[in-house]
Amino acid sequence: MTDPIRHLTEAGRLGRFYVDGAWRDPAGVERAAVIDPATEAAVAEIALGNADDVEAAVAAARRAFPAWSRTEPSERAALLDRVHALVLDRLELFARALTAEMGAAITYARTAQVPLAAAHLRVARDNLATFPFLSQRGTTAIAREAIGVCALITPWNWPLYQITAKVGPALAAGCTVVLKPSELSPLSALLFAEVMDEAGCPAGVFNLVNGAGPVVGEALATHPEVDMISITGSTRAGVLVAQAAAPTVKRVAQELGGKSPNVVLPDADLARCIPLGVAAAMRNLGQSCSAPTRMIVPRDRLAEVEALAKATASAFLVGDPSREETTHGPIANRAQFDRIQRMIRIGIEEGAKLVTGGPGLPEGCEAGLFARPTVFSEVRRDMAIAQEEIFGPVLAILPYDTVEEAIEIANDTIYGLGAHVHGTDLEQARRVAGRIRAGQVHLNAPDWDPQAPFGGYKRSGNGREYGREGMEEYLEIKAILGYDR
Repeated sequence: MTDPIRHLTEAGRLGRFYVDGAWRDPAGVERAAVIDPATEAAVAEIALGNADDVEAAVAAARRAFPAWSRTEPSERAALLDRVHALVLDRLELFARALTAEMGAAITYARTAQVPLAAAHLRVARDNLATFPFLSQRGTTAIAREAIGVCALITPWNWPLYQITAKVGPALAAGCTVVLKPSELSPLSALLFAEVMDEAGCPAGVFNLVNGAGPVVGEALATHPEVDMISITGSTRAGVLVAQAAAPTVKRVAQELGGKSPNVVLPDADLARCIPLGVAAAMRNLGQSCSAPTRMIVPRDRLAEVEALAKATASAFLVGDPSREETTHGPIANRAQFDRIQRMIRIGIEEGAKLVTGGPGLPEGCEAGLFARPTVFSEVRRDMAIAQEEIFGPVLAILPYDTVEEAIEIANDTIYGLGAHVHGTDLEQARRVAGRIRAGQVHLNAPDWDPQAPFGGYKRSGNGREYGREGMEEYLEIKAILGYDR
């Protein structure tokens, strides 16, 4: 069966949580509709948890932690291997869930959202084989031990991808987890809980509670038996979680907002890098915290950049996400759609040059949360569209006169999550990358690397995900002096 809603309904999962190795009814009676953004129709209904559900899940994770944290790395790797295989085996089911819950174009869900999510599980498994959980420095042993019970809060824009980016390394480290996915895109999370169960995950090691951030998220952040909380979301949400977690002094890892620059150096091959830059900015409809939505280009090549950007954005096919030929589906939810429309209008009011797109629905779309891929040029760095995270298919082109000015523009933001640099002279590109205050920099559109650590400077958060560094976030360090005398 490839219909995720029918599958979850027949299995009795939609109104239940996965706690202590079993599917359980919620403690309360609150429910929430799952909205298909292509039609704005309710397609399913899920249960919303409360503090009692959180209590049960945390207690289960606490009970499971001593035994799970003492398992051999090979045993944890074997579980991750089974989960990885099951996710790939159910690729079509996951892909259709992503299309239904957040509007991902089906082809993009199949070729990016699901396979990249599976890669995080593979990386976590592989890193276990060589990770030095115990090392020596002279006569002192350095032990790296699982931090404990971890609460994982994941967003609506990359639902499955962010789940595996957290669950994989947390379990690899020997932690037990309570997952709170976004209530706006919960279907893929329920399918993932099924996978964990069928892979033979020990009871209490993985738990799932759906719910709203101010209820379930806050209960997890304040819970004294939660040792760490990892959140991917808006900077505002990250601040609230950190404040709630502070009294219990738990570790807080945050992957938050971004306004990433794409610095196009004077010697860059525009015919190659501008289409790639536009595509990167509007990947997943621009609903990516690291999307390079500020394209910083030489002023004397601005006209050429505009022409290339317009041609690229105009070629996108926005529409029904279930159609194979669609490149971009709808915006994931009404609140985000309304924000994008408002920011496009602000850009026009601020005096930015509208190259293509604009407010309103794309041609051929009469309903649904569809946005027009929009490109602004002649953008000043003090404009709202150059400073605020729009989280939609909106690109701002900012001209510069010198490379030094380009670097200043790139760093003129409260965020510091990602960045791109394009240039034929690789040494110059490397020097520019070294001066950009961001946690990850892409030189000349490289392939995605799941081993590359990902995280932010400034208000983009703290801590790192992906690769070996992602697993290290879930570990404590213990020094044992006199270990070898």
